[in-house]
Amino acid sequence: MFTLQRIETSTQEIKKSRFLAIAGPIEDEPSAKTFIAAHSDTAVNHNCWAWRVGQSYRFSDDGEPSGTAGKPILAAIDGQSLDRVAVVVTRWFGGILLGSGGLVRAYGGTAALCLRAAEKIELIERQRAEIACDFADLALIKARLAARGVSIASESFTGTGAVLSVEIRQDALDDVLALVSDLSRGKALVTLCD
Repeated sequence: MFTLQRIETSTQEIKKSRFLAIAGPIEDEPSAKTFIAAHSDTAVNHNCWAWRVGQSYRFSDDGEPSGTAGKPILAAIDGQSLDRVAVVVTRWFGGILLGSGGLVRAYGGTAALCLRAAEKIELIERQRAEIACDFADLALIKARLAARGVSIASESFTGTGAVLSVEIRQDALDDVLALVSDLSRGKALVTLCD
């Protein structure tokens, strides 16, 4: 799965109607709502949109016939294996009716054009965890975690050692857990967070 590096825009003119697609990365439903509100043109009748974050998704036809705008935009997102993405397509009516098929092609096509042009980054699932270890093992564990690309979000100290809050790539989780156990001779306590 991929997401977008930054906000991207694309425009098309189809039978005198102008379509503007604005796509960008989001983190969750509230950020999707904020993105849609920020990039909708209130002076226009149709600001159709779709977003996806994991298994959650929403779309809106915003006054267009049912199924002719929001679903094709969502299909453009899914068709490019994107996640954590929102797209708003605004239409300025040019006086010529496009029909249902024409609207589907116009909204979905404009969204797809925008998403194809956007720079993408791979989404890597991460697992948050806390590692409690003794002072004697702390420096070595931190050095080896850094070498494995594990990011340490915070560090707090206890009477006998430290607690590291870390983010571990999901595909490297088992290896990192074994490494911490080996380095501490089984004394470090690892707690996986939700």
